[in-house]
Amino acid sequence: MVSRMFRIETEVDKERSQFLRSRLRDANMAASPVLRSLRGTPGEREVPLQVWALDPAGGVVGGLVGHTWAGWLHVTYLWVDERLRGGGLGSHVLSHAEHLARTSRGCRNSRLETWDFQAPAFYRKQGYEVVCEIPDYPPGITEYTLTKRLA
Repeated sequence: MVSRMFRIETEVDKERSQFLRSRLRDANMAASPVLRSLRGTPGEREVPLQVWALDPAGGVVGGLVGHTWAGWLHVTYLWVDERLRGGGLGSHVLSHAEHLARTSRGCRNSRLETWDFQAPAFYRKQGYEVVCEIPDYPPGITEYTLTKRLA
């Protein structure tokens, strides 16, 4: 019966996506005192955080792309050129991002996702703990969510 009352569409629509995001944000704010308390504070918005490792010629040999929000650093991407892996560059880039997040943005925690063939062991060495494991995402691969207390 419900399916006869509404037209269903599947195209990508930026304007509708923003509308949906806004409505969900409003509903979340109404339901959560924690999220409401963020309104009007620096923690309310996602703020990009990027750290780059450059060779002497200025070429990118590693880097981290993420953002901070609500007292958390979210590491989206961390990459080091294959020739330089194992030498501490990745640890240095990650540590620098954590330091910036903690000292300039007041972050107390960090989170990230990684696949089983990427770097879960690396992140564990940096003090991260697995808090979620999703097997077969995508099929044949396990995805991990890891967190770390920064403060």
